[in-house]
Amino acid sequence: MNKNNTLIFDDGYCFGMGGFETISVEKGTPLFLNWHLERLEKGLGILGISNENFKCQVNEAEIRRFLEENQMEHGVLKIMVSERNILFTKRENPYDETSFEKGFRLDVSRVIRNETSPFTYIKSFHHGDNLLEKRRCKKAGYDETLFLNSQKQITETSASNIFFVKEGRLFTPKISCGLLDGIMRRYILEHYEVEETELYLEDLQQYEEAFLTNSLMWTMPVVSIGELKFPSRTFANKIRENILNIK
Repeated sequence: MNKNNTLIFDDGYCFGMGGFETISVEKGTPLFLNWHLERLEKGLGILGISNENFKCQVNEAEIRRFLEENQMEHGVLKIMVSERNILFTKRENPYDETSFEKGFRLDVSRVIRNETSPFTYIKSFHHGDNLLEKRRCKKAGYDETLFLNSQKQITETSASNIFFVKEGRLFTPKISCGLLDGIMRRYILEHYEVEETELYLEDLQQYEEAFLTNSLMWTMPVVSIGELKFPSRTFANKIRENILNIK
């Protein structure tokens, strides 16, 4: 495998057969690193990419060496792996307290999330639907777009999982609906009582709070989905405070 040198054109960069992880880095520390590496290895296995050299070059020691050479206070480490390439990159984390205070406005995508595709369940280079829909909703004045599957069930947004709150109880779509099992989703399911269920747009009026999660934003209050508004952000605040204590 090639790492951080000349790019080799393989099935990853020609046909989307590669996996990646984006990891929040706070004051030089990568958050939930082991979970990210575990998910990346699993995704590469689904893509049929050998991990013979992967563990030698993508491990905690190599990552910490890269972060020592590329210091970040509030940043993002991205790891990209294909059959013949391993790339590490860094950038600033675009989410901050101002983003959180404002919250996100969502629209609903007309693109159907394919719950039968293995690509739906891993972080792969095969990411075109997400990028195109993200750009479209931004142009329309929204922050994110919500995908439904072929059964019109709520799945996820272009870059995050979604949770709903009713009478102090947490609800989130089942993985089988067609979504990536996010790192923050995993954290919440391990630390809070959450019902994984099938959710439909017509049912959302019964929920008083909605929020998004991913590794970079941690939690993000949803202000609205289309015309439907969500006034509360109690759980989004509580979970975010817990993550701040971890880091």
